[in-house]
Amino acid sequence: MAKVSPLVLQARFAAHHAHCPYSHFHVGAVVQTDIGIFEGCNVENASYGLTICAERVALFHAATHGAKQFRRLAVSCISARESDHPESKMPCGACRQVIAELMPPEALVEIDGVGVWRVEELLPLAFRLPKESTPNPETEA
Repeated sequence: MAKVSPLVLQARFAAHHAHCPYSHFHVGAVVQTDIGIFEGCNVENASYGLTICAERVALFHAATHGAKQFRRLAVSCISARESDHPESKMPCGACRQVIAELMPPEALVEIDGVGVWRVEELLPLAFRLPKESTPNPETEA
């Protein structure tokens, strides 16, 4: 039996809080940052477009508390079966884009029972805007 990382164990615990009455897909995520560890779970809505994934909840939770450096992310889908395709346990495209925005390219993302990837491997051609061309409300007062 492979050793499970502490972050994955926390992600499994967070998955128990998921609100997923439609998919029954319980997902938890945990992000390690410069100011601590933050959890998230998926929250579904009858209007499917309003559903939010565990990865984004964890990252936004950390950002809300002032995290600036996102170091490692762990994700677990506790309702997935061993026979499920590994792809069904991977972050969706929207989550990959948010991960690529907030985490450095070399940061690690661990998917429970699947593997570990660098952010740049999950979304190699992530959409980016040059930071100097975007308005900064702190300097444009």
